[in-house]
Amino acid sequence: MKQRIITATVALAIFIPIVILGGIPFIIFTYLLAAIGLYELLNMRKQRFISFPGLLSLAILWIILWPKKYIEVIEQFGITKIEFLLIFVLIFLTYTVLSKNTFTFDDVGFSILSALYVGVGFYFLIETREAGITYVFFALLLIWATDTGAYFIGRSLGKRKLWPAISPNKTVGGALGGIVSAVVVILLFAFFTDISEPLFKVIVVTIILSIFGQIGDLVESALKRHYDVKDSGFILPGHGGILDRFDSLLFVLPILHFLQFI
Repeated sequence: MKQRIITATVALAIFIPIVILGGIPFIIFTYLLAAIGLYELLNMRKQRFISFPGLLSLAILWIILWPKKYIEVIEQFGITKIEFLLIFVLIFLTYTVLSKNTFTFDDVGFSILSALYVGVGFYFLIETREAGITYVFFALLLIWATDTGAYFIGRSLGKRKLWPAISPNKTVGGALGGIVSAVVVILLFAFFTDISEPLFKVIVVTIILSIFGQIGDLVESALKRHYDVKDSGFILPGHGGILDRFDSLLFVLPILHFLQFI
């Protein structure tokens, strides 16, 4: 526990000032986090990051992350962001032939989906910061409140297992407790900030995001169980890897935008 607290304190001391600073430093920092997340995911499947397919995955990730405000840099080549991504997909498929199928269609699928899984979530981290720092802290507090509530209420009241085949320690009571905790914390947050949405909408959006945050956590648990690893990485002592800490955020931020809350 002591190691976890020290790591969390140091990580927040680095992360929060960069979030507050925003701009190019925040974008570069997000690119770094996403690249580490992609490395962790490829490493779970024993795919080398420093390799031709690994670097192709990284290129796809970086294109996905490219911020909307700088999209004209890509479009000056006469193609859209999606078309740019499709070019790299075709290169990936060509590589299966050049490698004489030692790098297979399945490997291509995993590499592309890994870049999408990591990239979409972190892309919306960049876009959320562009929309306003309030929304970044909205998402972070929601996730922290959900995790904390699920942990303590689950330990006290959790009897029925939520999904034992994927995450044996999670309970239905904990999941519901996490949602309630998120609603309470976000209502307090909305009261003291400039979020102007109607109270009912804030509550509904919070409930939906809390649910999807827990789904994101379960997705990461399923991945680790499938590939028989304890943590996604080791960069955060006591916490695991980047994906271990950002798994919920990868789901929450896109949904936050899809619900047009921002």
